[in-house]
Amino acid sequence: MRHGDKQNNLGRKKAHREALLANLTINLIEHKRIVTTLAKAKALRVYAEPLFTKAKSNDTHNRRVVFSYLQNKEAVAELFDSIAAKIAGRPGGYTRIIKLGARVGDNAEQAMIELVDFNEVYGKLADAKAEPAKRTRRGSKKATTETPAKAKPAAETAAPDTAEAPADSKEEKAAE
Repeated sequence: MRHGDKQNNLGRKKAHREALLANLTINLIEHKRIVTTLAKAKALRVYAEPLFTKAKSNDTHNRRVVFSYLQNKEAVAELFDSIAAKIAGRPGGYTRIIKLGARVGDNAEQAMIELVDFNEVYGKLADAKAEPAKRTRRGSKKATTETPAKAKPAAETAAPDTAEAPADSKEEKAAE
């Protein structure tokens, strides 16, 4: 009986399951986003997030603990260098799982698991890029730097000059 046992065994023995989760974690660190089954993604989150928390304090002990889980020097270096710098201010929730639907071959539920701070669509980077281009008509502080009324006379003065230039060239060609 499995009273109180909440771990998803994923149909594997302990050694196989740990090897699978270690390899998925290495790929997640390397590619910042991977597509797998929903059950594996949920198990991966439980496995990987404590490792990300350990990476926030960069000392020898934590590096050795993470290496004992992953057994991959390049992944550990990437985790402690570039990823730890981005997740330093986040108190948890380093990953996001997005359901993708059923796989064609075996109808397994697919999911994409990604690092939250490395997504340009949902993250702070997308918000920072979108804000300067925002324009309103209410006269908010963002729109008061250049009002449409100031820009309109310049456009009106430019438009007749450009309209007269082709007309002059047509008259000159007709006169010749």
